[in-house]
Amino acid sequence: MQLSLTARLVYVFSVVCTALSNPTGEHQCRPATSNPSAFPLLDDISIEDLHVLFDNGTLTSVNLVRVCSSSPLSSNPGINGNTSQAFIERIEEVNPTLRAVAELNPDALDIARALDVERSMGRVRGPLHGIPILIKARLATLPIPYLTHAGSYALVGAKVSRESSVVARLRGAGAVILGKATMGQWAQCRSRKASSSHGWSSYGGQVLGAYYPQQDPSGSSSGSAVAVSIGLAMGSIATETSGSIVNPAEKSNVVGIKPTLGLTSRDMVIPISLRQDTIGPIGRTVKDAAYMLAAIAGKDHFDNYTSTQPFEVAPDYIKSCNHLGLKGARVGIPRNGIDYHLDESTKPVIAAFEKAIQTVRDAGARVIEEANFSSYDAPAFARNSSIVLDTDFVAGLSDYLSQLATNPNDIRSLSDVARFTRFHAREQYPDRDTYVWDRQLGRNITNSSPESWAAYQANLFMGGEQGVVGALDRHKLDALIMPTFAAFHLPAIAGLPIVSVPLGFYPAQTALRMNLKKTMVSVAPNIPFGIAFVGRKWSEEKLISLAYAFEQRTMIRRQMKPYIRPTSELSDQLEPAEDTRHKLKVQFRTPVTDQQRLAHGMMMKTMSRLISARSWLLSIFGRTPSLLMLGGKILTKSFQHEFSFQSPEDLHSSDNRPKAPPTAIILANM
Repeated sequence: MQLSLTARLVYVFSVVCTALSNPTGEHQCRPATSNPSAFPLLDDISIEDLHVLFDNGTLTSVNLVRVCSSSPLSSNPGINGNTSQAFIERIEEVNPTLRAVAELNPDALDIARALDVERSMGRVRGPLHGIPILIKARLATLPIPYLTHAGSYALVGAKVSRESSVVARLRGAGAVILGKATMGQWAQCRSRKASSSHGWSSYGGQVLGAYYPQQDPSGSSSGSAVAVSIGLAMGSIATETSGSIVNPAEKSNVVGIKPTLGLTSRDMVIPISLRQDTIGPIGRTVKDAAYMLAAIAGKDHFDNYTSTQPFEVAPDYIKSCNHLGLKGARVGIPRNGIDYHLDESTKPVIAAFEKAIQTVRDAGARVIEEANFSSYDAPAFARNSSIVLDTDFVAGLSDYLSQLATNPNDIRSLSDVARFTRFHAREQYPDRDTYVWDRQLGRNITNSSPESWAAYQANLFMGGEQGVVGALDRHKLDALIMPTFAAFHLPAIAGLPIVSVPLGFYPAQTALRMNLKKTMVSVAPNIPFGIAFVGRKWSEEKLISLAYAFEQRTMIRRQMKPYIRPTSELSDQLEPAEDTRHKLKVQFRTPVTDQQRLAHGMMMKTMSRLISARSWLLSIFGRTPSLLMLGGKILTKSFQHEFSFQSPEDLHSSDNRPKAPPTAIILANM
């Protein structure tokens, strides 16, 4: 096959970088460690732990992605059959049972290899460089088609016109998009609670929690939380309209951050409510979640809610991870907002919460008891939320569908979705009804109608002045603390932030309680629960500081392990470590001379300068032919400058084919 000049230049660039990274002429494999069992387990390891291994050469992103993914997941009815490479073992081990991952990115290993090369050349984009992240199936991704479907076959095969702004930010930060997490279909916005179940979708199947057999995972971001809890990814991106980040996080013993409405963009995210939807991270630790939040926060012209941010550049949330974060803080307990939700099953949660209050005091915080909401009318804000969400979903879904590049099922509106669902066997209708859609389509108002606007304003008042913000202001508080199960309602309707961290686990004698559909266990021994820190708009820095200090004093996550865990670990991939120079082996013609070593050093210096200026490999491979040509020209001029070439033609033979690097021949196993 004939290659264009620009393609040859790109090839020369990658080959030269590969060859010159090994001036001794030997194929080197670094032993992972003298004691492979010393590696942290992948359901415990942190992002910072991984960077230590990256920096000392023990680990590559390719190794990490291989051990986090799997083969095609053929038992999952939603898995794309094109993902037939040998993906990593952990997901394959547990996904037939837990179904946390809907699809894998077939380009994940190639992306990891490119990021490994960047790292080897001195270019590290930031804390997420080379870190595998899962994305909820509501967020649009490119160039991979078929993956943005909200769990419904109605949108399978549809291609988006552009990628979600949040996903684009993650890619820019160097994250490896590992795949899509399974979610509750249409973000649980289809059926009555008794007719369906958390985490079920026709496309991905039923997600189950990992702490008890047949465990209810809670919320629609269920796969995002379950996958992180057992080390199928280092973190995940989830969405919340009302509880769907923090509730799955607490039930999977991990950390969830529901940001202020407007801190993260909802661009190209299948919507439920423009006035309540938020995008946030789930991680195993507060710091891991903070790293992800820092990467995705910021203004975006595609989502005008982000224009309300009070800063031009989002804060560095990592700096908020302070062991002394609780010292001197004022936190309040809105007892009336908690008591409303109590029943027999919540007694162990409240017992653990009372102990946590003492922990907060011991850490130097002042705790204000009875920092109550001036009013807590749950039926009223539920009625208002129904109007807001119903009218927002009808309008928002039509707007999203109008932006699809291809739409093979010709789905243009909620009416089309409902019609498809009722006549498609895999959608399990009528066993799982369409009650919510029937109600939404039966309303004779829109999201711009006076009735919808009045309901929205009433909710803002109940969640703000009558609720969270009023309690904070009256008592001059930094935050409220509540059990997570009771904390999400008012922040959802008022657009306020929450950080949920592990609090405890149901004790051994706990009686089982089933979900309303009687298909999953919602309360049982060892099932986790959480504590939530709730604050004003844009108070994520303070909430992260408080949550981190509590987490570090308690380390509750480590007190209980899931009943089901993958057995594949880093030591399985790193004995011996894989050659990071993917499938390119270098053999020198003759022993390396001092002059050649000097040339190697000069070339590496030049490459380091180029890589630090911009991400050459991903930019060159992913942009237009004009940029390829520009990259080739700059590369040629750099070679000419460092090695005193007389002309650019010195890099090419008479037939315009790229020459091999001066001291090496390339034995390519492509």
